Amino acid sequence: MKTVSLFIILMITALPCHGASLVELQKSAIANRSIVEQYEAELDKSSRDVTIAGSRFLPNVGASYTVNSLDEETTLEARENSVAQGIITWNLFSGFYDYYNLRSARLLEKAQEYKLQAVKQDIQLNVALRYVDIFNRQSSLRVARESHATLEKLHEDARTRHAVGLIEKNQLLRFQVDLDNAFITVKKAEAELAKSLQRLIFETQQQLVLDELDFTEFDQLPQLADKEGYRIDMLARRSEIKTLEELEKAVSLQIRAAYGEHFPQLDVSGSYRKYEDDYINGDGTSYDEELRAQAVLSFTFFDGFARQAKIGRARSEKQSVAARLRELKKSLQTELTNLFFDYEVSMANAQVARSSIAQAEENLRITHLKYDEGLEKEADLLDAIANLALARNSYVAARTEVFTNYFMICRAVEKF
Repeated sequence: MKTVSLFIILMITALPCHGASLVELQKSAIANRSIVEQYEAELDKSSRDVTIAGSRFLPNVGASYTVNSLDEETTLEARENSVAQGIITWNLFSGFYDYYNLRSARLLEKAQEYKLQAVKQDIQLNVALRYVDIFNRQSSLRVARESHATLEKLHEDARTRHAVGLIEKNQLLRFQVDLDNAFITVKKAEAELAKSLQRLIFETQQQLVLDELDFTEFDQLPQLADKEGYRIDMLARRSEIKTLEELEKAVSLQIRAAYGEHFPQLDVSGSYRKYEDDYINGDGTSYDEELRAQAVLSFTFFDGFARQAKIGRARSEKQSVAARLRELKKSLQTELTNLFFDYEVSMANAQVARSSIAQAEENLRITHLKYDEGLEKEADLLDAIANLALARNSYVAARTEVFTNYFMICRAVEKF
């Protein structure tokens, strides 16, 4: 026998409009999650790599101080002497290796920025899904509690009827079994709600209580624009796509940089050197100074096939990234199409469920009138109540699916 309370007809469809909103929870998650710090550190490393690559375009300035002690002096060098030296060196040309390497480093930094952006989008999606799940679990718990309360009243009424001989023992036991099952259902629903809240706490890394959550985002069902527009936006904005595009450009520049090693290098330097016949420069009796300007042109004729291997490796990496990019675009477009299928089905289900509620309410009204006139049995009335509760539960489930698909589509086109 289906036994549910008349109070289920008035089950809750709205929650307090105060406290933390979804946007606030998403901001908190981005600010508090350690994984964001991890990717920010990776971005900082990429920025350092750009600085390192750019340092090749600047001169190097160095100084040295050397103290010598000989077993006996020579005509060219005192037994105790020191040499102070300062030198500036500058690479003027390296076959464009440094130029392409710097551009590649900048593109890799940009790719890391897109990775960080993708992580933030994933975090916001997870928060949204946990938020929807709590809303759904809380509604289920309220239904379970009201069902249990109704069964307690029915069980107490059945005990009274049994005491005066109006019903049999087996009928009373059926009420007891349903009451026990309702109690188990309540406990399970409480545990699921508590677990959902803990998952949201993990995502946001802040302490939350149910009364602080603001579910006004669910007052109306979301509407989406044309699917083709979303597909175009996704291909233009999706961080994972942008990451691979930047990587492909960077690898192309690395190929050019590898070719740069086939060219000669030109370095210039200027140095000052002071020799003195004492351990401490400035305390000697004689000294010698030298200013030297130098230009060095060097070329490597053979390096054990390392240059060819570097070029081949860079080309293979480019092919790999290009293949990953093509595969990713196809995969994301398929996923987006399926998400729209799910969204459209869930919207249709929500409309049907809403229509079913109106029909179930009318059925309950008619059944209740007949029951009052003795034309319907108690079981028929309980069935009518259960059907209305089922329709309302179906609407809640369909609405949850609508928002779940909506948030996943927002993530697909990065509109959080």
